[in-house]
Amino acid sequence: MFSSAILPFKFSEAKLLVDLKSCEVFEFSQHFNRDDFSGDWKCISLRSKDGDPSNIKAFSPNGEFMDTPLLLECSYFEEIVTSLKCDKESIRLLNLTAGSKIHEHTDHNLGYEDGVFRLHIPITTNKDVVFYIDNQLVVMEVGDCWYGDFNAPHLVENNGKIDRVHLVIDCIRNEWSDAIFEKLGYDFSKENTPIQYSEETKQMIIENLKLLKTPTSEQLIQDLLNS
Repeated sequence: MFSSAILPFKFSEAKLLVDLKSCEVFEFSQHFNRDDFSGDWKCISLRSKDGDPSNIKAFSPNGEFMDTPLLLECSYFEEIVTSLKCDKESIRLLNLTAGSKIHEHTDHNLGYEDGVFRLHIPITTNKDVVFYIDNQLVVMEVGDCWYGDFNAPHLVENNGKIDRVHLVIDCIRNEWSDAIFEKLGYDFSKENTPIQYSEETKQMIIENLKLLKTPTSEQLIQDLLNS
C-alpha cells in the first residue's frame, strides 16, 4: 500500500479555471475544523449531504449525498466527476489562501482500504506550496489527479503569493478503481492487517472524531480507546 499516488488522468487547466471562476462569485465558507489551520482555509460544496453549497462537511449521517446547483453550472467539473467510474460522496472546492497553513493532523476512514478514497485535482497552486503525507513531500501540479491516504498524518503550507485551490472528490471504491490501484502497485494483501497507531496519532484521530458528535464517531472513539 502507499500513502499517495498520481492517477493516470490529466485535466485541462484552462477549463478548470473557467469553472472555478464561475464558483468564485459564490461565498466560500471557512473550514469547520478551525484548530487544524492558521490563516484562511475555505470551501464550497459541489456535492453535499443535502445539496446545499454552503454545507461543507464531507460526511452524511445516512450516507446520502446530492449534487448542488453549483455543480450543474460547471460543465467541466461535471465532466470530470462523470469520468470517474465510481459513486461519489462529498465533492468540494478547497481554497488554502496565500500564507495559510493546514497543521499536521489525521482523518479517519480515508484510506483506500476503508472503501472510500479522496482525490485531489489542483486548479491553482504555486511552487511554494508544500504538501506532506506520511512525512513524504507530494508535489501536485495543476490538472493532475492525486490519491492520498489521509489516515496518515498530513499537512499543507501555502508559502506562495497565490491561493491554492483543489477540486476534492470523495469516491466509493469499486472494481474500476481496484483495477487502477492494482496498476499503481497497491498491495491488496495488506488490507486485512490491522493498523497500529502510535499513541500520539491515536489521540489526534480521537480529537477529530469528537468534532463529529455522531453515534458512529463515538463508537470509533471507543474502538480506538480499546485497541
